[in-house]
Amino acid sequence: MSDTVSPAVRTAELWKIFEQEAEEVQAVRGVNLTVERGEFTVLAGPSGSGKTTLLNLIGGLTPPTSGRIWVAGRDLSEMSKVELAELRLAQVGFVFQAYNLLPVLTAMENAEFPLLLRGVDEAERRTRVRELFERTGLTGLENRRPGKLSGGQQQRVAVVRAVVGRPALVLADEPTANLDSTTSEALLDMMLELNRDLGTTFVFATHDARVMDHSRRIVRLVDGSITADEVR
Repeated sequence: MSDTVSPAVRTAELWKIFEQEAEEVQAVRGVNLTVERGEFTVLAGPSGSGKTTLLNLIGGLTPPTSGRIWVAGRDLSEMSKVELAELRLAQVGFVFQAYNLLPVLTAMENAEFPLLLRGVDEAERRTRVRELFERTGLTGLENRRPGKLSGGQQQRVAVVRAVVGRPALVLADEPTANLDSTTSEALLDMMLELNRDLGTTFVFATHDARVMDHSRRIVRLVDGSITADEVR
């Protein structure tokens, strides 16, 4: 199947087993999932259901125990570490639960980092970041380092960093967990606009009802397995 018509994400019999204190933990169990391009999809489930692990597998951050993953038609199992890094830089944006901001960089520098790696010139980088900072209530915080930002502010910087490069696919792990309802709505509106105008595919791991209300598809996970797949 050519890249132009392939799904954004496809997994086949995907398993991830961790060894913890000499015990096997089946975090993802035989998951078969297809996410078409342009979807706005939630992976929902309680803590420990496998949502974060599945996101990390799709993003190529964690290798599967068995099974296969395709992103934009490319089989991750056939790609080198360098090729995986290039795919993530060019096509995938991440919002991590722990933010993963670089402590020595300012909010502006953290947000523009993917564009810097792509070789985008400084004026363009700053213009894009400032526009998104304005939309997410971060104006005036450009020069603060993460240690001087609240958890919610760090989370917003992480979301801007994930979307500023206009990736084809955004993987977001609990992107609204530390945000009030007004800020959550602003972020979700921004992501819906990117989804609508640019065709960006979004896959969220969340149990936030506000995110689910905006999503057109909810894939429910329990103990690492898909138990329901609801399309609205």
